[in-house]
Amino acid sequence: MAGMSLQHPWAFAFGLLGNIISFMTYLAPLPTFYRIYKSKSTQGFQSVPYVVALFSAMLWIYYALLKSDECLLITINSAGCVIETIYIAVYLVYAPKAARMFTAKILLLLNVGVFGLILLLTLLLSAGDRRIVLLGWVCVGFSVSVFVAPLSIIRLVVRTKSVEFMPFSLSFSLTVSAVVWFLYGLLIKDKYVALPNVLGFTFGVIQMGLYAMYRNSTPKKAVLTKEVEATTVTDDDDSTAGVKEHVVNIAKLSAVDVKTREVHPVDVESPPAEEQNVATAVTAAGEKKEGQEEV
Repeated sequence: MAGMSLQHPWAFAFGLLGNIISFMTYLAPLPTFYRIYKSKSTQGFQSVPYVVALFSAMLWIYYALLKSDECLLITINSAGCVIETIYIAVYLVYAPKAARMFTAKILLLLNVGVFGLILLLTLLLSAGDRRIVLLGWVCVGFSVSVFVAPLSIIRLVVRTKSVEFMPFSLSFSLTVSAVVWFLYGLLIKDKYVALPNVLGFTFGVIQMGLYAMYRNSTPKKAVLTKEVEATTVTDDDDSTAGVKEHVVNIAKLSAVDVKTREVHPVDVESPPAEEQNVATAVTAAGEKKEGQEEV
């Protein structure tokens, strides 16, 4: 085995370290999903990165099985498949109807349809080393897509000047993981393992740079509210639930002091100022009329 051979002690060391770091990376979104569980809402988080990560892990398991000497790739990607499946299941439970349907469609299209097509084509159209080369480049392409998937989160951070949806721990662990797996691929002379991690390192550094830039910034609440609303689209049957969730989101944004992170009470039940003014005017008019009648 290339990764396990005594002729490659450093490769085994980096592969083992890569397994540990990647496993911690897979666990990095746990606080996010704990928030989703506690609030019973996905709170604007997206499912695409987790679906793409699951698909990538499935591809790497297939690649490692074909090479038959990459047990370190099999172990970490098997763990990744289990963890990402749990994340997606939690997301599907608490997501709005439209987001749930969108996630289900992506799962069927990507993880069933596209993966099945790749499996079929590589088995029918190639054999031996040629099959490994073909699948290797496919893995490179979709590994790149895993690193590109968080671009939507980077865009959200830039627009809202808030790092709420981009945990530093996840960005840091992705960067370190990319470095370790690049060295592992380099040592076992597997370019398909090494190449994607160059891009992974680049995106990781960009994310950490953005975190350092915006971690103390005052978020643009109006833009943040709009972005959250965009992810909470519901059908006519769920219009009432959509309104309630919209009110809760606005209440959260207005109730949290960004600097102190303290939560202040918000009276969402009180009528708008316009209605209060109208009610006051009507009461005053009624009292005046009564006074005239008495005269």
